[in-house]
Amino acid sequence: MANIAVFGGTFNPFHIGHYEILKSLCANSLFDKVLVVPDRVPPHKKARFDVRDDDRIEMCRLACKDFKKAQLCLIEFEREGKSYTYDTVIELKEVYPSDTFFIACGADMIKTLDTWYRFDELKDLVKFVAFNRGNDLRFSNDVDRMRSLGAKIIVFDETITNISSSFLRENFDQKLLPKKVCDYVNKRGIYKLKGN
Repeated sequence: MANIAVFGGTFNPFHIGHYEILKSLCANSLFDKVLVVPDRVPPHKKARFDVRDDDRIEMCRLACKDFKKAQLCLIEFEREGKSYTYDTVIELKEVYPSDTFFIACGADMIKTLDTWYRFDELKDLVKFVAFNRGNDLRFSNDVDRMRSLGAKIIVFDETITNISSSFLRENFDQKLLPKKVCDYVNKRGIYKLKGN
């Protein structure tokens, strides 16, 4: 039996906040493996990307190379339709029937857990690992509210850099990308502001 952390997202781009979460998950002895799962069609966002899926996947692959426990998982690219976490967990449980799954979430995701597809069933299948982002003062209340709804949540102490992918796309700053990802982005010439 193993404990597997699942870290999903659009990763458009894979920025330093994502990297900090991945680093924390991989450093924690609770987890035997960390699956980085880029979503194919995010259910909570408009499916509009500024980069190709291949680029998002490659950024995730490069970030995983820094950590022994990290592994790129393309399970959401292997099925049609929206990339619901519930469906992903069901499929992962078929592959790893004896293992325990933990879903990693930033503060922005924790506050909306109860709106996730089949949340009532999902919360009985997994535990959640919550990370605060930029000392969000509502974070503790959001965690408490989700726990009151039956979600099993472990809060990690690390405070994650408060940066969103959407902000970074509009205000490109390569200092907010992990080095391997930054090198790749520069080589490919993506996320450049118009006129630059």
